[in-house]
Amino acid sequence: MNAEAPFVPNRRKFLSQFGMGLGAVALADMLPAEARAAQAPDRGVLGRPHFAPKAKRVIYLFMSGGPSQIDLLDHKPLLNQRHGEELPDSVRGGQRLTGMSGNQSSIPMVGSPFKFAQHGNSGAWVSELLPHTAGIVDDLCIVRSMFTEAINHGPGVNFLQTGSQIPGRPSIGSWLSYGLGQENANLPSFVVLITKDKGGQPLGSHLWGSGFLASRHQGVLFRAAKDPVLYLGNPDGVSAESRRMMLDRLKDLHEHQFQGTPDAEIQSRIEQYEMAFRMQTSIPEVVDLSGESQETLDSYGPDVKTPGTFAANCLQARRLAEKGVRFIQLYHQDWDHHGNVPGNLPKLCKETDQAAAALIKDLKQRGLLEDTLVVWGGEFGRTNYCQGKISANFGRDHHPRCFSVWMAGGGTRPGTVYGETDEFGYNVVRDGVHIHDFHATMMHLLGIDHERLTYKFQGRRYRLTDVAGTLVKGLLA
Repeated sequence: MNAEAPFVPNRRKFLSQFGMGLGAVALADMLPAEARAAQAPDRGVLGRPHFAPKAKRVIYLFMSGGPSQIDLLDHKPLLNQRHGEELPDSVRGGQRLTGMSGNQSSIPMVGSPFKFAQHGNSGAWVSELLPHTAGIVDDLCIVRSMFTEAINHGPGVNFLQTGSQIPGRPSIGSWLSYGLGQENANLPSFVVLITKDKGGQPLGSHLWGSGFLASRHQGVLFRAAKDPVLYLGNPDGVSAESRRMMLDRLKDLHEHQFQGTPDAEIQSRIEQYEMAFRMQTSIPEVVDLSGESQETLDSYGPDVKTPGTFAANCLQARRLAEKGVRFIQLYHQDWDHHGNVPGNLPKLCKETDQAAAALIKDLKQRGLLEDTLVVWGGEFGRTNYCQGKISANFGRDHHPRCFSVWMAGGGTRPGTVYGETDEFGYNVVRDGVHIHDFHATMMHLLGIDHERLTYKFQGRRYRLTDVAGTLVKGLLA
């Protein structure tokens, strides 16, 4: 006969009974309970901003892969004049190259094959590939002097989305959800939309994850499918009343568990179930485009009625912004053009240019642009030299030393071109904006002091900007 296994008490249960419950008190103090963190002075009071915000929400149009700034937003006539010449060592300055071009015996500069022209009252130079963007330049704040340390896609995308090159930190949307809370109790504060059927570098869920913050702050992925959110609908034969009864009983069990195990994640789980129940009615309403006028649909382009296209996602982003979603993240992949820039780049611009411009116009027409911050850009730029030999189908390698993004609305300075790169488009020569600076400025526009929005984890206080970041006042209206 087998001997009976010895009784091994649960550690949390043991602590709750030990010393008349003093052990449980000590345990609760060590756990990352957001009930206490919410009232900490570094977060503000119950989700309120530190000071009056200019923006209430963010729509981030992320062009994954690294769009070529030289062919889109940073006009370099001298580069065209010096086309085919070797990149001067004085310009390169010993910068490391990727393994894809670092072994080239020749580093020939290559100018843009696309025409540029000045537009708007600001006179900003914009490529012929972005005619719709050119039409709204006076609403944009174009930053030509972004730079990063990341030279490969994984660390580069992670850096822009989480403030760290290493996966595991909370994403921007999660920080905002934690710091400012929900504006609409029936919708998540952070929504992710990905253009369907795109290739390029893969996008992992860690990019919209909550890291060490509670799971309720992570992004909710909306799919281009009958059920935009997985497992949200009731199974066949299960009524809304039955679902409500089940959730009530499950809540009772979780609350009972919490009494013996004071873990904030249990409370977060309860809230997630309740949010899912409310989303059963709110999600179908917000994804239904039938109420949009034909004029609005036409403005976003011919693909707007096809779920999962960039155009459809841009219109969806505007609807989510109207409903009070705090952070709306759009991803559009396949901007990684190591070859055939002349053939591939126009296709990507055609997929995105009209809808991105229409989003700005739509928000402005509805009075939403003034308190909605819209951001467009990728994880780094492209080289001013050719990857491989110069040909009609030339490509450009990754370039972290300088790249371009644009911002609109939400308290940014419209009709502005900020920063400058050298005549070859290789280095920042004026008003450089590091990723930490960019994040610090975004947070400021939302009423958050980036140095005060912190979270204590494993003995240290973390923040989106880590231990760096300076507010870029030149981007503010």
